[in-house]
Amino acid sequence: MATLRIDELVGRVLGDRYRLTRPLGVGASANVYVGEDTKLRRRVAVKLLHPALAGETAFLRRFEAEARNVARLRHPNILRLYDSGRDEAGPYLVMELLEGGSLRSILDQGSLLSPGQAAAVGADTAKALAYAHRQGVVHRDIKPANLIFDDEGRVYIADFGLARALAEAALTEPTGAVVGTGRYAAPETLGGGPLDAKADVYSLALVLAEAVSGAVPLVADTPLGTLALRAGRDLQAPESAGPLSSALESAGRCQPAERIAAAEFAEALDDVGSTLPRPAPLALRPLGDSEALAGELVDPTELPGRPVLFDMGQHGSVGAAPAGASNTELGAPSKVAVGSDDSSNPVGPVEALGGAGDHSDRQDQEAKPRRRKWKLAVAVLVTLLLLGGGGLAWAEVTGKFLPASHPVPGLVGDSRAQALDAVSRLHLKLTVASSAYNSKYPLGKVVSQTPASGKIREGQTVSVVLSLGPQPVKVPVVKGDTEQAAEQALQALGLAYTLAPGATSMTVPAGEVISASPSSGTLLPGQSVAIVVSQGKPKVSVPSLGSNTSFAAVSAAVDAAGLSVSQINDYSTTVPKGDVISLNPSPGTTITVGDKVTVDVSLGPHDVAVPQVAGDSVGAAVQALSAVGLGVAGTNGNPINSVTSTVPVAGSEVLYGSSVTLVTG
Repeated sequence: MATLRIDELVGRVLGDRYRLTRPLGVGASANVYVGEDTKLRRRVAVKLLHPALAGETAFLRRFEAEARNVARLRHPNILRLYDSGRDEAGPYLVMELLEGGSLRSILDQGSLLSPGQAAAVGADTAKALAYAHRQGVVHRDIKPANLIFDDEGRVYIADFGLARALAEAALTEPTGAVVGTGRYAAPETLGGGPLDAKADVYSLALVLAEAVSGAVPLVADTPLGTLALRAGRDLQAPESAGPLSSALESAGRCQPAERIAAAEFAEALDDVGSTLPRPAPLALRPLGDSEALAGELVDPTELPGRPVLFDMGQHGSVGAAPAGASNTELGAPSKVAVGSDDSSNPVGPVEALGGAGDHSDRQDQEAKPRRRKWKLAVAVLVTLLLLGGGGLAWAEVTGKFLPASHPVPGLVGDSRAQALDAVSRLHLKLTVASSAYNSKYPLGKVVSQTPASGKIREGQTVSVVLSLGPQPVKVPVVKGDTEQAAEQALQALGLAYTLAPGATSMTVPAGEVISASPSSGTLLPGQSVAIVVSQGKPKVSVPSLGSNTSFAAVSAAVDAAGLSVSQINDYSTTVPKGDVISLNPSPGTTITVGDKVTVDVSLGPHDVAVPQVAGDSVGAAVQALSAVGLGVAGTNGNPINSVTSTVPVAGSEVLYGSSVTLVTG
């Protein structure tokens, strides 16, 4: 098979703009380079797809459509796609260059993520997926190699849209093939139908489980076996996931309808992260500037241009490599900062990238010791047959009469029916020893078994304890508590709470709980109590005076509004006696029920009688008139003489404040 040299294209300018300056990695479907944007004078990452894809009309159509879709994504945790195009060397993508390495490179160097680190990386990734899903874009190939970091440890998702484009290339669709990296594929991939956003959520759950444990969950001996295994079993979080377990298991449901969405996954991871100490910086594996490639693409089993359909590297049990195999033989991922197939070869010296001939020689060399071991085993067996006939005869007899033995099946997490099926297939018996409350395993699931490991002979019994689900807790009395105190009391018992629409109350002060539903009995942890918090006494508007301004009518309207009435009286020349002059507060003002409204009632005009001042001196007359609220308009006659009469005459009713004329002799 012809081989490809990645360094042959160094120095080439793609699209009259992007100069390839240094190789980063080799993949089954693409080569990755550090490039220079000669127009903007900035470093970029260039993913150059295999030239064989250039002749695929369906691929190019989908490639260009997906590139347009991805280019419009703007999110702080999605790798920016700057440009795309075609060249004689093949279709290419131009992306921002990040040099913090990938999650794959972190795991490859033997580092695992703490739950706090995984929560932070997972939450940012899930938020980016939720954003992309809202834009109608599904990734379809979430894996550690596609989660990359900048030099500050911020995570970015790479290769949006590429998996879908490759799916339509004829070279990438052998009959029955499943596109994508099999170790991280959602179980619905097995159906062959279009994948929706929930598939990305499942893949991210597997990636995070591997990040904290070092192993991908639910992996069988074959790719199709892996998908079949996942189709019938929900993800069980590894013990090392700790507080992340619930979130991972909710995202790892085998049925997409039961799986949480990306936004919910992000929220759950954020919630867990907020309870954990601030995580330590990630053990990044930055790109090295001294690495160069002068070798060939070494995997002789892969057709150039075809992406690896299932990842069979050293991080899972699928296609495990022989001990001592080099990174190249294992298809170890390269340290590519822009995401690559998990089958990519690392950029490194020639010695690490031997060609197909070297691979065959190495297989021959490894086969010779194995043949010598088989010859030795046969010789030992013949010796035993000749010298130990009695022992072998006894083994033959006992083998005929003793039942066969099997490894004890792992039943924890299975339903009773699943456990019974598992032991029946091994000709074992199942007994339910007891049931117990358990917060991790749902009702009816196996929480423990005896024996838990080792070997067991057919016909023997495996005893299990079934879960009763989480232990119910007594609903606390929160009526009369403040909202904060009620929240604390419920959360202390593992219960949630929802705030029902508030209500006013004449007796319960604002901010205190009026009622709760349920208010008694028991609930399971996580279930919710609806509480109603008092908004205090209701508010009402001071009623308007209306057309009937009699005190009786206005007083009745104020009372009907739940307000109290206080009356004052004032003289008025404009408002008839007995009618209301004004209200305080004024009509339309919003006040609390029970507050007081002052009603100003008219006494009518203020009339007074002109006093008798005849015989008084002018000064004395003036004082007498002033005492009753009247003034003096003037004096007719000699002011030093005594007053003989007044105008109006004494005893006449005049308006308070009017003036009287004095008449003297």
